[in-house]
Amino acid sequence: MFAWLTYLFPDASGGALEMIAGADQGGVALELITGLVIIFAIASFLLPLLLDFGLLEFVGALLTQYMRPVFMVPGRAAVDCITSWIGDGTLGVMLTCNQYEGGYYSEKEASIIATTFSAVSITFSLVVLDQVGLLSYFGVYYLLICFVGIVCAIICPRIPPLSWKKDTYLAPGRAMSEKLPEGYENSRQYGMALAMERVSEHKGMAEFFSSGMKNCVSMWFGVLPTVMCIGTTALILANYTPIFEWLGAPFIPLLTLLQVPDAPTASTTLIVGFADMFTPSVIIAAAKTSDMTRFIVAVISVTQVLFLDEVGGLILGSKLPIKLPELFLIFLERTVISLLIVCPVAHLLF
Repeated sequence: MFAWLTYLFPDASGGALEMIAGADQGGVALELITGLVIIFAIASFLLPLLLDFGLLEFVGALLTQYMRPVFMVPGRAAVDCITSWIGDGTLGVMLTCNQYEGGYYSEKEASIIATTFSAVSITFSLVVLDQVGLLSYFGVYYLLICFVGIVCAIICPRIPPLSWKKDTYLAPGRAMSEKLPEGYENSRQYGMALAMERVSEHKGMAEFFSSGMKNCVSMWFGVLPTVMCIGTTALILANYTPIFEWLGAPFIPLLTLLQVPDAPTASTTLIVGFADMFTPSVIIAAAKTSDMTRFIVAVISVTQVLFLDEVGGLILGSKLPIKLPELFLIFLERTVISLLIVCPVAHLLF
């Protein structure tokens, strides 16, 4: 409904219609899902290439000994991470959802991967930094984003709500063994054997296109309406109510303790990021605050990750076992962890 109202009445003025279909509410969300239609179409045919030809099995066998003790996830999750960071966070969520439904990830593993490995792409990070006028700092900016992302991926799985998730599977028995079986000299040999076994099960181009179309239709009609609804509602709340200012107020003492200039202004951007990733950088750029504050907000808005008008909405619209209150709590945890790392670094830079 929100999509039709926004499409049919883009220039509405006054009343509830403008509130929904306005350029800063429904307009933003509609523009986003228009892009997601293309991303989902491409990703739907990219996923079979990642899933059906042994890549996950091979990488999983090689990296499980590192991924499991550090991030509490199987080695194949490394592919989700790389897909998200190089491509787009939505691709990582789609891949995670597919693996969870197929029984390759447990409830706990899927929740961890979706909320900690669904990073913002390099290209969009560049757009955010350009918005706040600090493009010359991109090198240290993106290195800091990567470092914060790794720290969050280490800490968040070990605290609630992610630590409370169960190690149960939708389809038991599909998860890859994480121990090297007898008859294999090393992980590489084992991974290659698993990959070849996976390839041998593939039924050719017909299965490839069938799987791609199924993924595409599922994402278009199952997820896009949720993203549009949640994204528009969140932006209405951000633009027409002070709720995000109220929710951001408890961060003022922490920002003051960390000696962040313009702490009250910065605090209003922290929770707005739960609605939309780009809005905090727009707000802080318009406020004409110090370079340090703009840099901190630019980093935090990217490392928070779980914004409702894209990645967060996609997670909630999928079959992943994560509810809205849990998503918000993880968002807050990532925000606090990010602040504790970013603020001291910003003091060294500025």
